[in-house]
Amino acid sequence: MSLLGGIRPPITVLSVLLLALAGFTAVTLGNVREGRLPAAVLTSQQHFAEDGAVALRASLDESVTDLDRAAALFSAGKPVPPDAVLDKIGSVYQKWRGTAVVEISSGRLLAARGENLPLTAIDRTRLTGEGGLAPRMVKLANGETRLLTLSLLSFKDQPQQLLVASSSLRFPGISLGNFRAIAVVGSDGTVLSNDGIPEPEMVLTDLQRADVKRDTKQLRSFAKTAAKRTKANPLTTKEPGSGGFPGVSGSLTGGEWGGERAAAGYARLAGPEPGVGTSATSLELTVVAMVNVAQNPARTSDAFAGLVLAGALLLVGALVVALLVATVQRPLITLFLESRRLTRGDLARPVSVPRGSEAARIGTALERLRGQLADQDAPQPPDPSGRRKRRTGARTLLALCGVLLLAWCVPLGLLVNRAGADVVVPQQLVNDQRERTDTLNDRIRRALNEGQADLQSVASLMGDDTTPQHMTTVLERTAREHLRYDSLYVLDAGGKVLAQAGGTPQAAGAKGPRKEPITLHEGKKPVVVATAQLPGDTGSAVVGELRIDFLNSLLKRPGLGEIRVVDSQHRVIASNNGYRAFEKLGDERLDALVEGSALKVGMAPRPGSVLYRSGGDHVIAAAAPFVGGGAAKPLDWTVVSWQSAKGLAIHEYSLQNRTVLAGLLGFAVGAACLGWLQIIVIAPLRELARRAEALADGGRRTVLYPRHHDEVGAVTRSLEIIRQQLQQQRKQAGGRVSAPAGRN
Repeated sequence: MSLLGGIRPPITVLSVLLLALAGFTAVTLGNVREGRLPAAVLTSQQHFAEDGAVALRASLDESVTDLDRAAALFSAGKPVPPDAVLDKIGSVYQKWRGTAVVEISSGRLLAARGENLPLTAIDRTRLTGEGGLAPRMVKLANGETRLLTLSLLSFKDQPQQLLVASSSLRFPGISLGNFRAIAVVGSDGTVLSNDGIPEPEMVLTDLQRADVKRDTKQLRSFAKTAAKRTKANPLTTKEPGSGGFPGVSGSLTGGEWGGERAAAGYARLAGPEPGVGTSATSLELTVVAMVNVAQNPARTSDAFAGLVLAGALLLVGALVVALLVATVQRPLITLFLESRRLTRGDLARPVSVPRGSEAARIGTALERLRGQLADQDAPQPPDPSGRRKRRTGARTLLALCGVLLLAWCVPLGLLVNRAGADVVVPQQLVNDQRERTDTLNDRIRRALNEGQADLQSVASLMGDDTTPQHMTTVLERTAREHLRYDSLYVLDAGGKVLAQAGGTPQAAGAKGPRKEPITLHEGKKPVVVATAQLPGDTGSAVVGELRIDFLNSLLKRPGLGEIRVVDSQHRVIASNNGYRAFEKLGDERLDALVEGSALKVGMAPRPGSVLYRSGGDHVIAAAAPFVGGGAAKPLDWTVVSWQSAKGLAIHEYSLQNRTVLAGLLGFAVGAACLGWLQIIVIAPLRELARRAEALADGGRRTVLYPRHHDEVGAVTRSLEIIRQQLQQQRKQAGGRVSAPAGRN
């Protein structure tokens, strides 16, 4: 018999799978626990730390790229005095706390701006080797940590110079909200900088000082643990195909006091793609975000309910298996034995005919064939009634088994453990949605500001050399270094393109350069246009068209759901998912949220968040308008995000999801095993019944071939032997009749 064919394997597999599913149901549905800090809150803290790591990595890499590009543009032109170099850089970028130009050969300080730099920490003899110009961290006398970024200035017939810029390890535009702290941690677990925890001497009361000291101690403990965990390989800490953050990240829980427990997320700085390192990732920094969360009473599901559902499945499974064994398996085995007996020539005993279904039809045909084999001269026995009795078929029995299994599966998927309007969504999740949306909003605004600042740097470094060849060279170099631009070009006062790099300009008009630093061009698709005037009073300007795909890529953040960037008319400009340019949000609740966040509260708009309750569906939504300075502020854009609470690790939804999973597994088990029976056994059995009746009615010409090497195939082979025996008997009977006629 075939291992996969026959009647026994599918019924046995069905029995084993139903038994395993009953155990799964009893264990999972009766053991769904939710800690006093829901898993959704811990996952949210992990995503918060990942946002901080992404923002910090992008900021540090952007600083390195900006300094390298500025040095390269200076070096490509005529020699510029060190003071002029620092003045031009300072007029374009305000990101560095201090800048300096040092003569490499002598170590002499040529120019400096901002705070004093620890230049003695730089080994000038190793600047030309591999990694000699990599950014490095140094600690000042006051205990603060600075990041030094280095680049070379090479002028013709002048000693080589070193351009140095220092910056603090602070997070650009991270929205912390209330009672949250975020820190940058070194590879040894040392806290290099933190935001959100004030110095103890800055607070007013002894109780507040005690809280600050406790939070500081807890943050340091988290930092030590996170530094150890982030040393693991990212491939070993992520589930296959999980995607999301490409580096190592996770969550931690800390001490408890006053009904609150400390929760933290951590994430190591990782490149934009898995396995791709950058200047920032070489620093081996980790971001830790900590917040104190109010605890909920620990809850668990009802173990008795899980046992009841498992018992019901065992009862249904036993009934289904018993029905299949009694109506399909045993009759088929009986037919197998009876057909083998007939082929051996044992015709004295009548065939044992099973009851009902195709097995009874085959048994009746075998009995008729037995009579034909035993009485050679008897005529073909006609059907006494002229029609065969209708019997309950095997397909009907199989359908009945499917209905029994569905009677257990369907209620689990549609009725049992359904999460209703009383689902408790932690307020911390609503707050985190708001703060993360505000952080993402600031990241987009800063990216636009950086794009316009790059153009200002390009315009200032072009200087008086406005030949098309020189301008094209500068534009092509900028396009290679910054992939955010779809097209770069220089327009004169009359709107003529003097130099171009990248794609074809989409927003170049005949009226000359735009006056606004950043504006939105409304064509077939939205085009963000950044403009920087060239030095002098020529009216020419450098124009850069930013790719919308660049903005869309900034919105790819896990744990925020659907994200849209909308303008003042609530039209969609960018999205993390498929969208149509300039389409409306299409939701009155989201429109109202955007309007509410744009209202003036004091002096500036504020981000807002809300939990929408609509029946059993709970949606967390947040909106954050553009605030802060920079060229992008006049755009008046708003970042909107929303997600269903059903996808979060909340107790009620976890129980509902596991219940639905149990129902789907039951449906899959039933469909697979019953479908297996239908294909391997029932369908060939029905065909065999038709051929057996045709053979018993006198059809001797059709050869019977078995489909599978199983019980049905064995009965088919026996019928083929009987057919051949009947043909042989007919030939022999014909020979006996013709022989006497020949003698006469």
